[in-house]
Amino acid sequence: MTSERFRWHPAARIVTAEGSSNGVGADLKPVIPARPAAEALKQAMAAAAAGLAFRIGGDGPPPPPGPVIETLTSGSTGSPRRIRRAHASWIASFEVNARLFGLGPGCRVGIPGQLVQSLALYGSIETLHLGGELHPLDMLRPDHQAQAIQVRGIEMLYASPVQLRLITEAGVQLPSLRLVLCGGAKLDPATCALVGSIAPNARLCEFYGAAEASFITLSDPDTPEGSVGRVYPGTELDIRDGEIWVRSPYLFEGYAGDPGPAQWQEDWLSIGEYGRLEDGYLYLHGRAGRMVTVADQNVFPEAVESFLLSLPGVTRAAALARPDQRRGHVIEAFVAGGDVEAVLSACRCQLGPLAAPRRIHRIADWPLLPSGKTDLAALERALP
Repeated sequence: MTSERFRWHPAARIVTAEGSSNGVGADLKPVIPARPAAEALKQAMAAAAAGLAFRIGGDGPPPPPGPVIETLTSGSTGSPRRIRRAHASWIASFEVNARLFGLGPGCRVGIPGQLVQSLALYGSIETLHLGGELHPLDMLRPDHQAQAIQVRGIEMLYASPVQLRLITEAGVQLPSLRLVLCGGAKLDPATCALVGSIAPNARLCEFYGAAEASFITLSDPDTPEGSVGRVYPGTELDIRDGEIWVRSPYLFEGYAGDPGPAQWQEDWLSIGEYGRLEDGYLYLHGRAGRMVTVADQNVFPEAVESFLLSLPGVTRAAALARPDQRRGHVIEAFVAGGDVEAVLSACRCQLGPLAAPRRIHRIADWPLLPSGKTDLAALERALP
């Protein structure tokens, strides 16, 4: 039966460059500084053991009493929101992942992201709850993260696509990796190929989810290109006029502070994402909050970004809408890598004259949020 509180498993330990440690901390605080990660997690698990609510990082008042955790959204289109959820909503998926992936005592798990990122916090607490050996890597440069994975024999990695690309670009062979769980954004083909070249023994699993909903779908070896996989165990999907509605034991309780995009209908949740199901596989179109109209045609910038990432040489992509007096909006895109003229030509051919970006801006210094997602607000400011 699913327990109600996070626990520090007797076999769990945290390993850093300074050594290893086990056991919870003694300093009970409802709002915990995110660094150093090992100390933050000790305090968090101490709060959980005492039945106290906690949050790692973020602004605002402390969370309410009880077995509750607050996490943060990525903030890719604005300030991060605080998400309130019961411990049990994560513990339910810990138990699923233990069965699916063989997680448990002795499993060495690497976490490259900061604990203010929901994915990094989830992976860290899951590891400690199940008795694994946790390796926080957030204080290391990506090439040093790769070296740590190799030297320490890390077996599993929780990472966003950007974090995964930066680690694999170091070119360090990672034969110990047997599992990479990747989420937070669409995984591009180039990064998939890099993982295969430097971690030949790793199973690469892309999942689709959200801070509000946790796991929604999970890829498998048969997942068609462009899909984010089949429903995660215990999850139900209902597509209503293109909008994705989710029902599962993993859903959040609500926002703490400013309201967000989530809507409830009884026990079904929507976070404003649109997509379609084909043969049991989910394909994403985009988020309602980003959808724009170009000459009376609905355009999802995420669909443009997904196509851009499929083109040769393109390693990062972002599509933004700019108001236009004649068409309502036009799309402009930023890319890292690729040939700008070839990219623009491919977009016009594949996406058509309305959805295709009017201009492609190539930049080398890609703006990122702590979550590893693209800082869209920074790119908005960079539009000429």
